[in-house]
Amino acid sequence: MNWDDVRIFLAVARSGQILAASRRLGVNHATLSRRLTSLEEALETRLFVRRTNGCELTAEGETFLLSAERMETEMLAAQARLGRTDAAIAGTVRIGAPDGFGVSFLAPRMGRLIERHPELKIQLVPVPRAFSLSSREADIAVTLERPEQGRLVSSKLTDYTLGLYAARTYAEHFGLPQDVDALKGHRRIGYVEDLIFSQSLNFTGEIMRNWDATFEISSAIGQTEAVRAGAGIGILHNYIARHLPDLVRVMPDISIQRTYWTIFHESARELARIRIVADFLHEIVREERGIW
Repeated sequence: MNWDDVRIFLAVARSGQILAASRRLGVNHATLSRRLTSLEEALETRLFVRRTNGCELTAEGETFLLSAERMETEMLAAQARLGRTDAAIAGTVRIGAPDGFGVSFLAPRMGRLIERHPELKIQLVPVPRAFSLSSREADIAVTLERPEQGRLVSSKLTDYTLGLYAARTYAEHFGLPQDVDALKGHRRIGYVEDLIFSQSLNFTGEIMRNWDATFEISSAIGQTEAVRAGAGIGILHNYIARHLPDLVRVMPDISIQRTYWTIFHESARELARIRIVADFLHEIVREERGIW
C-alpha cells in the first residue's frame, strides 16, 4: 500500500472534498481523484460516496480511517525520531467540556494551539452534559469525575473552587446574608435538578439541605449571567466570578472544591493530534494555576 495514497485518503476524509484536499496537498484535482480510486481498488472496497458537493465516508471508509490515522501517527513518530520536528499535526479534534470551563477558559486560549499547528482543526463543544467517547461524541472530554471503568485514559487537570456570589446591585437593594440561616431569606439561583448529569454538580447540598432556587438554569454561564443581573445569589466558579467587577462574594469562608479531568479513549492513545491537544490543555492550566 502506498503511503501517499493513504495521505490523500486522510486529506479527503478530513476536508470532505476532493478539491479542498487537492489544494491542501498541492496535487492536481484529477490526479488526486485517480489516486483515491487506486487506493479503493487496492483495498477492494469503496471508501467514499462521491457527490457533487463533497465526499462522505462509507462504513468501510470509517473503519479504514482508524487504521490510516494509526499509520499517520507512526509516520510522524518516525519523522520526529529522524529529526523532522516540523512534521505537520493535522486532522480534527473535538473537545467536550462543561460550559463554564469551555466558554470562559478554553475558548479564549485555543487559538494558540492552532497557531502552532495550522493543519489542526479544533471543535470545542462547551455544553452542560456528559460526552460519550466510545460513540465519538468527543475525542477528548473534560469531566468532573474520574471514570472507574471502561477503556479510558484519564489525567487530573486541576482542582478548582466555587463560592457564593451576588450582584452589587442586589446587595444594595437586599443586603447580604452573614450566615446560612440568613441565606434562606434570599432569592437563590441553582441548577435544574433533574438535568444534573453528575453528582459533582450538586453544589447546593453542601451549603443548604434544601436550596429551593427561585430561578433554575442548567448552565454555569447562564447562572453567572443571572447572578450578574441581580436575580439572586448563586454558587459560581471562582475562576470566572472573581474577575467580574459587578459581582461581590457572599460569605467568603464558604468554599466548594471540585476537580477537572481530561479523558480520551484508549484507542486514541497513539494518535499524535490527540496527545498534542491533551498536552496543550494541561499546559494552559498549569500556566494559570493561580486562578483556580
